[in-house]
Amino acid sequence: MKALIGRIIFKVLGWSIDSHVPKDLKKYVLIAVPHTSNMDFFLSLPSMWVAGIKGKYLIKKEAFNTLTGPILRATGGIPVDRSVNNTEFVESLKKMLEERDEFTVLFTPEGTRSAVKKWKTGFYRIALALDLPIVLAYADYADKKVTVGDVFKPTGDIEKDFLFLEEYYKRVRPRYPEKYNTQIFERD
Repeated sequence: MKALIGRIIFKVLGWSIDSHVPKDLKKYVLIAVPHTSNMDFFLSLPSMWVAGIKGKYLIKKEAFNTLTGPILRATGGIPVDRSVNNTEFVESLKKMLEERDEFTVLFTPEGTRSAVKKWKTGFYRIALALDLPIVLAYADYADKKVTVGDVFKPTGDIEKDFLFLEEYYKRVRPRYPEKYNTQIFERD
């Protein structure tokens, strides 16, 4: 049913999706880029449904109120308190992933719709700690197409890996290009 709803949303919005997540991949970290507008959320969720991805997604705790909280939780939302050190939060995500045979957690590494100087690294640390691949996804606003499914195995060399991710994502055309930084980590 969710896949049908996702396809209807894509049709109404005039978007398409290229989903090629390997069928045998049951547990992974999913990252979606860019995150420059609210519209990105309304593409990410139906993308997961159409692609058959069973997982959770992270969203700021302020989005959870009496009206939206039940809907966000029902669709897989996990509230994140961005005002505190999230070491405990990262540990709880790791536990969720460890306890399940099939699980995906969606991160937006930019962490906000505003322009950022560097990506947050929680997705990377969790993937390394649990020896999970990272599935790459993006929404290209020029083509009105979501692509999800390329698999990246982190090496532990964050600079090398983030240079790869920069190269991969630099071709993406976001809704608000002025908010999209293609240099995703601060160099020494």
